[in-house]
Amino acid sequence: MTVWLVGAGPGDPGLITVKGLEVLRRADVLLYDRLIAPELIEEAPAGALRIYVGKDPDGPAMRQGRINELLVEHGATGRTVVRLKGGDPFVFGQGGEEVAVLGEAGIDVQVIPGITSALAVPAAAGIPVSHREHASTIAIVAAHRVGDKDLEWEALATLDTVIFLMGAARIRSLCDGLMRAGRPAETPAAAVRWGTTDRQEELFSTLGELPGAFESRGFGAPSIIVVGEVVDLRHPMAHQAMAEIAGGA
Repeated sequence: MTVWLVGAGPGDPGLITVKGLEVLRRADVLLYDRLIAPELIEEAPAGALRIYVGKDPDGPAMRQGRINELLVEHGATGRTVVRLKGGDPFVFGQGGEEVAVLGEAGIDVQVIPGITSALAVPAAAGIPVSHREHASTIAIVAAHRVGDKDLEWEALATLDTVIFLMGAARIRSLCDGLMRAGRPAETPAAAVRWGTTDRQEELFSTLGELPGAFESRGFGAPSIIVVGEVVDLRHPMAHQAMAEIAGGA
């Protein structure tokens, strides 16, 4: 009995790993998240049972407890069960919880890592999240899960690069929190929406002005927010290269 936790990557279906795609094509049961590319869902065999277990921030969402129940229920049948998760299963994807539940049920779990959007999306926008001369420390924050008081703003403000995931609805409080902790308003900042896909949009600004620009441009989820000097190191040709690969050029 084996359940496979597979990272689907940051959005572009071509960025799933070779091993992840191989397992997906053998699935008897597929449980998939909200932002999984339709092309990847279609890679499962025609007769596979497909179960949507996504969490929509503006609509219905399946409880994690119910997802765990489904994994155990189908995993116990001996069929090939694939849990396809956006990004990497262990980066804010509840992968750790699901592994623990399956382990308690005596079901073997195999994890296939994926490319996390926290690093891939800035790269697709030409932003190097680290740089030998400018950035040697990085923080990745799940912005939708914690209140302002729960974040160590003073510690975050000292790091070279801060990356907020799932923070579109809280962008103003996130930027304000860093500035209150001492990060200058002039610090370069960016938001990237639908990163690595043909819908990718980019917004480059400063920490103090990003929230207003974000709202005036009508940006929303899914967006990744990057704060730090590395934003000014962006290479505009990087996104063009990604688009050409996605378009088959």
